[in-house]
Amino acid sequence: MTLAVGDKIPSVDLNIMTGDGPGGISTDDLFAGKTVAVFGLPGAFTRTCSAKHLPGFVDNADALRAKGIDDIVCISVNDPFVMAAWAKAQNVGDKVLMVADGSAKFARAAGLDTDMSAKGFGVRCRRFSMVVEDGTVKSLQIDEPGSFEVTSAEVMLGQL
Repeated sequence: MTLAVGDKIPSVDLNIMTGDGPGGISTDDLFAGKTVAVFGLPGAFTRTCSAKHLPGFVDNADALRAKGIDDIVCISVNDPFVMAAWAKAQNVGDKVLMVADGSAKFARAAGLDTDMSAKGFGVRCRRFSMVVEDGTVKSLQIDEPGSFEVTSAEVMLGQL
């Protein structure tokens, strides 16, 4: 079952890159006591993800924060090394926290997983965006496979 507005975020352990190398972070820690803009996408360095989805959140980080967003989180089914390299390539800086869901634990627990094995990608995350307040989903947008219509930072800004 797919996560819905009003649901609590599933409690899973994910990974981030720290100054000392890969480190763990739980969804409980990511979302507790904060308003978070979180977006998920099929993969780092992929066409739409690199050209539109991530850059939109980087470019609009200040505007999102001005509307009450405390943190911006990108989740993808990649390892923390890939997420860190992608962040560097995209000049993310500290605007977006790049979170690795390497085993698709979050994607599966949230019902946001998709099997892209036919394309050679394996299990990935569907393209989504949501606002989470203190661990509860307040808004959720999910794009249809192959599209980028409702999950952009610009759409989120218009809804805040």
